[in-house]
Amino acid sequence: MTLFRTISARLGRMRLVLLGLPTVVLVGYFGWIAWLGRESAPPSRCHGTAVHGDLVHGRRLPYSGENFRTYSLLGYLTGRTFMHGTVRDAVLSGYARVARRRPEFRYVYGESSWPWGGSLWPHRTHANGTSVDFFVPLRTRAGEVAEMPASVFNQLGYSISFDNAGRSGDLQIDFEAMAMHLAELDRAAREQGIRIRRVIFDSHLQPHLFATGEGAKLSGRLPFLGKAWVRHDQHYHVDFAVPCG
Repeated sequence: MTLFRTISARLGRMRLVLLGLPTVVLVGYFGWIAWLGRESAPPSRCHGTAVHGDLVHGRRLPYSGENFRTYSLLGYLTGRTFMHGTVRDAVLSGYARVARRRPEFRYVYGESSWPWGGSLWPHRTHANGTSVDFFVPLRTRAGEVAEMPASVFNQLGYSISFDNAGRSGDLQIDFEAMAMHLAELDRAAREQGIRIRRVIFDSHLQPHLFATGEGAKLSGRLPFLGKAWVRHDQHYHVDFAVPCG
């Protein structure tokens, strides 16, 4: 009986260790990812292109700020929101500039890069920290400010579809908020010594964007891709021109 109790106790302890091991591994990984993005790290360096490249000493945006948040806690913790430090500074400055003009606007940013760059499945680009996805700002049909309802059931927001008028159920793309964000992001990037190289957004929705006050200035100021390899209706992809080795 004593031997049986001893064996049972040891098996119980082993079971607890095995059950707790994944948690320890995950916490360790999340901590390592956070350490990689520390502000005390050397300046960021990018190599190659957005399709074939890598990133050294990447930085990531805060999980949330005054008028923005990340698309997914899981994506944030696992390291899918890193970017070149200068790009990060431009994105933060862009959000701050919008907040001063229209504090009611709310934004959700998507995926950008691994801390080390390289392939970020399923994206074709995002390899060297110079590409950032931004989910379209939203309002309800009643005009209330809303945010992209990203979850594991809609591929963290990437499988949500909008019609050619920018509607999806009770949600409507806020083209005015999107245009203002792009305008201020462009100004912020130039202040950082870089620029927006390309914007990818659904060609059927671009006329609605350009019909807004801020958007009318964008068509001749920023290069928009005519037709992308996949439809970009729930988010707009921004490539930044950053000197890379």
